[in-house]
Amino acid sequence: MLSLLKTIRHAIASWWSEFTLQTKLLAVATMVVSLVMSGLTFWAVNTIQQDARMNDTRFGRDLGLLLAANVAPLVADNNLSEVAQFSQRFYSSTSSVRYMLYADETGEIFFGIPFWEAEVENSLTIKRRIQLPEDYPGDGEKPMVRQHTTPDGIVTDVFIPLIVNKKYLGVLAIGINPNQTAVISTNFTRDVTIAVFITIWVMVILAGVINALTITKPIKELLVGVKQIATGNFKQRIDLPLGGELGELILSFNEMGERLERYEEQNIEELTAEKAKLETLVSTIADGAVLIDNNMQVILVNPTARRIFGWENADVVGCNVLHHLPASVQMEITSPLYEMAAGECESAEFRIFINQPTPRTIRILLTTVLNVQRESIKGIAITVQDITREVELNDAKSQFISNVSHELRTPLFNIKTYIETLHDYGEDLALKERQEFLQTVNHETDRLTRLVNDVLDLSKLESGRNYSFDGVDLAQAIEQTLRTYQLNAKDKGVELLQEVAPNLPLVMGNYDLLVQVFGNLIGNALKFTKAGGKVAIRAYRLDFKPSHTQSAPVRIEISDTGIGIATEDQHSIFERFFRVENRVHTLEGTGLGLSIVRNIIDRHRSKVHLVSEVGIGTTFWFDLAAFEEKALPIQVEPIAEASKITTT
Repeated sequence: MLSLLKTIRHAIASWWSEFTLQTKLLAVATMVVSLVMSGLTFWAVNTIQQDARMNDTRFGRDLGLLLAANVAPLVADNNLSEVAQFSQRFYSSTSSVRYMLYADETGEIFFGIPFWEAEVENSLTIKRRIQLPEDYPGDGEKPMVRQHTTPDGIVTDVFIPLIVNKKYLGVLAIGINPNQTAVISTNFTRDVTIAVFITIWVMVILAGVINALTITKPIKELLVGVKQIATGNFKQRIDLPLGGELGELILSFNEMGERLERYEEQNIEELTAEKAKLETLVSTIADGAVLIDNNMQVILVNPTARRIFGWENADVVGCNVLHHLPASVQMEITSPLYEMAAGECESAEFRIFINQPTPRTIRILLTTVLNVQRESIKGIAITVQDITREVELNDAKSQFISNVSHELRTPLFNIKTYIETLHDYGEDLALKERQEFLQTVNHETDRLTRLVNDVLDLSKLESGRNYSFDGVDLAQAIEQTLRTYQLNAKDKGVELLQEVAPNLPLVMGNYDLLVQVFGNLIGNALKFTKAGGKVAIRAYRLDFKPSHTQSAPVRIEISDTGIGIATEDQHSIFERFFRVENRVHTLEGTGLGLSIVRNIIDRHRSKVHLVSEVGIGTTFWFDLAAFEEKALPIQVEPIAEASKITTT
């Protein structure tokens, strides 16, 4: 039972919550009006009923007094038959009397209408006594009136004492029927009131249901639809078969939803296209790019940044960028990132060295991303530049300048010293001493000239100058080089050997540059080969072909039986100003010859290799592509960065 009541209460509460405030106020006002009207109606009915009771009471009292005056003498004479006849005539002539009872002074009924005493005794075999009210005075002269309710209505009971000559003979009890006209009027009024009350509430309930079905429900559906549209759900539709203005409103809402959905699809397509363009653009730039929001969550990262930070196999989008950065980077930019997110600064720049995933130097630029109005910060753009090569070039430039300064200072100091000595003490010096001083100055001048020439040659090779490549006859270039160094080799007691294969094809190259390569390599070989040693230059064609469309290349080797190059020096032998004599402390040089060789061979799209052993000798070798007769001469652009040298 309790669960049923709870269910009913919950249903009523739910039903009541469906109504709007206006509907609830209307229902409350209707209830108040109906209650007031019902109260007034019941008050009027009650007033009518009270008036009817008063009239019945007066009528019964007067009627009882009249009957008592007529029958009291007959009762005193014990003329009961006359009493019965009179009473019967009176009872039959009026419909207002319901019963008439005669009782003696002890209260025993001796006659009654509509039944006789004999009939009562025969049917009930008992004697009836009248039940007088407790406050009945007994032998009083005034009648007593009371009312009681029966199924047929309210009956007025009148008790009139029968007194003759001041002697109390008994009591006459008369029952007076209610006034039918008043009863009918009262019942009709009551029924009409109840009917009106019920009708009002039925109409209110029907109006509420109709309101809920035709107005409230569509409005609630519209409210839900508007909220869905506000949250971005443009697929929301309202399917209610209504007409009139409300139907037009629903139709307009659905049309609005369709238009917004189409606009959203177009915007999504445009945004997707723009995002794809942006991602493509960001992915193609050489610098690393990372975009984060104000909570340090990664929104976008390009492949360059992934490679620099080693994120190739990590899904960092949506994660805190500080959790995935190298420790050195995290330490530097954590505080500035939070300051930028708080709007305390707009940009920052850092130069950081990292060890992982590979050692490199990077430059990090932090820039805030503002909204269109430039009022609030939407995120932070992190630009990552790999400046390792730039740092190395700057270091190399500084080292180059330092080495050139050192190499220039030494001969200039010697020249200045000897010239000042000759100027100040020339007359005091012997002729032989002056000749030795002048010979030293000449030697240092030649050394200075060689250094300047080598620097100029290296500068030309590393500048933006273009070289024309054509077919080169290696035999001629080698012969020219050997003629240049033949006298020098003879003076040192070193044998120059030439092993050039017959019928060598022309090679693709620049004649002057190749002659310079041969001269530098043979000159170094002679310098580091002692008397009785040998220096050989070989040229022969290889047996294999790099591809089906290319001819077999030609290999050139320059070998000597000199002091050799230690293994720890072989990886640095082609660097600027690196000299083996610095280790062995024997001969002098600029330290630029092999660097020039490397640059020239790099321009010929080849690599210089070396094999060396200390005390046994050194062999340099490289390959040159064969010249195709049908191929036109080509212009070789300068290369931005020299290739690394492979040693075997």
